[in-house]
Amino acid sequence: MKIEDDIQSPKVWTDVRRRPLEFEVNDKVYLKGSPMKGVIGFGTKGKLSPLYIGPCRISKTVGNVAYELKILQAFATVHPVFHICMFKKCLVDPSLIVPTANVGIQDNFSYEDILVSISDSEVCKLTKKEITLVKVLLRIKLL
Repeated sequence: MKIEDDIQSPKVWTDVRRRPLEFEVNDKVYLKGSPMKGVIGFGTKGKLSPLYIGPCRISKTVGNVAYELKILQAFATVHPVFHICMFKKCLVDPSLIVPTANVGIQDNFSYEDILVSISDSEVCKLTKKEITLVKVLLRIKLL
């Protein structure tokens, strides 16, 4: 018995957690914002820089692991072909999209809610004071 048989290579452990990614034309994906730590990819560098940009639509397959994206006009200077490791799959379910046209949102992005009922109340005791917690059911006023 050889020593190499007992010791498994790191590739074996890596392949257990790796899943094959395959995309088709017109799939939506998120594009990684910065390819390496500290490198400005899109936008600003630092804590508030976006991790992923998108969703972007795949327009063409270039190879097994390269795809051409239809990206925003603001990023027109960037080459549109990216490796598959730069993508994160975008799971879009049209039934989960909530229409916001019938919600009465004012100019300052506030809305009016209506009290329906108080479902539960509880007193939380701290060392020097008591706080009353109330569970309230509200309804948003629609137009």
